[in-house]
Amino acid sequence: MLAVAAALCLAATASAEPSAYTAGLQVGLRSKGLYGGPIDGIAGPGTKAAIRRLQRRAGLAVDGVAGPRTRRALGRLGRPLLGRRLLLPGMRGLDVSVLQFHLRRRGHDPGRLDGHFGERTRQALSTFQRRQRLATDGLAGPSVVAALRGRAAGRERPRFTRYLVRRGDTLTAIATRFGTTVPALARANDLQESRVLQESISLRIPSFRPGQAAAAATMTGAFAVRTAIDYWSQHYGVDPRLARALAWMESGYQPHVVSEAGAVGVMQVTPPTWDFVEEVLLGSDVPHTTEGNIRVGVAFLAHLLRRFEGDERLALAAYYQGAKAVRDHGIFPVSRPYVANILALKSRV
Repeated sequence: MLAVAAALCLAATASAEPSAYTAGLQVGLRSKGLYGGPIDGIAGPGTKAAIRRLQRRAGLAVDGVAGPRTRRALGRLGRPLLGRRLLLPGMRGLDVSVLQFHLRRRGHDPGRLDGHFGERTRQALSTFQRRQRLATDGLAGPSVVAALRGRAAGRERPRFTRYLVRRGDTLTAIATRFGTTVPALARANDLQESRVLQESISLRIPSFRPGQAAAAATMTGAFAVRTAIDYWSQHYGVDPRLARALAWMESGYQPHVVSEAGAVGVMQVTPPTWDFVEEVLLGSDVPHTTEGNIRVGVAFLAHLLRRFEGDERLALAAYYQGAKAVRDHGIFPVSRPYVANILALKSRV
């Protein structure tokens, strides 16, 4: 009996250890009205009961374990895991909730733990970056994730790989490809961030730390997405900064995102919008590929900008709530943060 009691005591102690991942789940469960307890990162009875209620509601196996299918049932706040994408202001997700919990535990107040990367979260992150001697850009990339997990760059010996600059390369493109930041790349090579790169020079690239392979793959994919957005923006006469910011807000440059409303891809295009662009705007079919999704989204954005005489606020609101609703009722209150966040992102992506 003493042995059993000791084992139960150890189990209770382990379950009482706060986990940022558990805190992120609690945020998602609370958003669904299934959890009313504190966001403390402790997988106690209340959290486990909420997970089981979610599983019953979604028709899943009721085991109290928040695996991938259970997280998908949480919707936007159930994925992705921290480190799978670059986090920017305006984004939502499980990873944002986890970031907020990490920041709060380190004494940086991100505001309400709600899975939304708002201004308070950006300020808290910037303060954390300054104290960790990281690039103070208010973005949560691989270096921030490593520092949050106790592997801050200032505590490790820097490691580098080499990259030979090709024609047309920029620091932004290279940083995106290798999952680092422009300031970090500039510091590693003693360059000015705005400098035009000379072809065939060798750059030192900060090497990935363990566990960053997934983030690096996402960054590489993001570079291809960004290139496609820039191409179709030029083709349809749209400011590429606006199109990139819209894509970040909608999907974080992720091609396989599907919303609860059926919107898909990088630009989160609904089937009726896709049909409208093909039949009315272009007069031809567009392949259902990542680039096709980007083309349709940018073409539709160009149409909205024309319809609202170049007013970006109205065009973005129309992308979110519908052009007729904007024309008849103006910008809905729920659309205002969406529009403001995209306009703020124009100078960041």
